[in-house]
Amino acid sequence: MFLKIRGILSFILLIGLLGSCSEYQKVLKNEDVKAKYELAQKLYDEGDYKRSNRLFEQIAPKYVGKPQGERIMFFLADSYFQRKDFNMAGYQFERFVKSYPKSEKVAQASFLGAKCYYMLSPEHSLDQADTDKALAKLQTFINAYTDSEYFPEANQMAKELTTKKERKAYEIAKQFNKLGKFDLSFLVPAIAAFDNFVTDYPGSAYMEKALFYRFESATEYGMNSTNQMKPIRLNEAKLAYGLLLKQYPETEFLEKADKLMEKINKELLGQPSVEAK
Repeated sequence: MFLKIRGILSFILLIGLLGSCSEYQKVLKNEDVKAKYELAQKLYDEGDYKRSNRLFEQIAPKYVGKPQGERIMFFLADSYFQRKDFNMAGYQFERFVKSYPKSEKVAQASFLGAKCYYMLSPEHSLDQADTDKALAKLQTFINAYTDSEYFPEANQMAKELTTKKERKAYEIAKQFNKLGKFDLSFLVPAIAAFDNFVTDYPGSAYMEKALFYRFESATEYGMNSTNQMKPIRLNEAKLAYGLLLKQYPETEFLEKADKLMEKINKELLGQPSVEAK
């Protein structure tokens, strides 16, 4: 009996689904813009973003400049977002913000447009062009809509993306440092990369490591310099040591850093004094 009832219910559901598909195909192919709009709204409200998106795409150009145009453009953008087509969603949300700057949905559209780029941001090891776009969009939103309900989430996303960029910058510098152990020519770009990191990300969670490896790179560079340049560069390395200890007096790298300093001081004692030029 139960199986019979379940079979009947499945049959009814199938008939309903076929009817819905038939209605959708009929409206999709005809020229009745109003019918397309009503069905698109109905499907959107039901969470059928794929089919509503297609209908909104068809009718959006027909409603430019009309009262319904604002709603349709927003729902078109959001249906792309709900389908996880973040490239198209970001583009459409940007169009919405430019077309309807006084809309009550402009803050939401600005946030969702920024979130599209956030979703497109790749792993830290890859090119960060979309991350840069997302940060720029998020910062614009954060500056403009401090009272928005989306403000906390926007701040959190911006923090995550900034950390991702910090990690990429740190690991590039660390890679130069690592390569410098085998090829001294990489020590100069290592020092430069760590200097840029310290300047660009002063509050980074990677700062302690960056300062230590900057000191390590400077030490190796100085130790392997000519007799004329060695004391100059080793004294520059001592400044890097001082900066590390100033910011992190109890650094986890203290033992390693002190051993490098002993090595520097021992080398300097055996070197003639040279004036930096």
